[in-house]
Amino acid sequence: MRSLSAEREARLARNEALFREVNERIADLAHGFGRDEAYEFLCECADLACTERVALTAAEYEHVRSDGTTFVLAPGHANPEIEKVVARQDDDHVVVEKVGVAGAVAAELDPRD
Repeated sequence: MRSLSAEREARLARNEALFREVNERIADLAHGFGRDEAYEFLCECADLACTERVALTAAEYEHVRSDGTTFVLAPGHANPEIEKVVARQDDDHVVVEKVGVAGAVAAELDPRD
């Protein structure tokens, strides 16, 4: 496995943080409805062209967001050079934890801190 430069790791983490910002707005709307049903969130992978959606309840999304280094991705979208899969939800999505430089950048860009 080839190692990424710190600059590239940081850029990939910033890409994922952008999708997280959009999902924060979706979560705000979901909380406004007050129903415990699944909502479509964007895949928070590093590919800015990604259009995949993942289904989570507001409570499931809150669990992912309880840590500034975890993100929700469509299956197969994880990049093992910057993140590790820490949970799988059926065939719908995975939860990843950023590691190294990507983890530090993700935590720094966490809108909830």
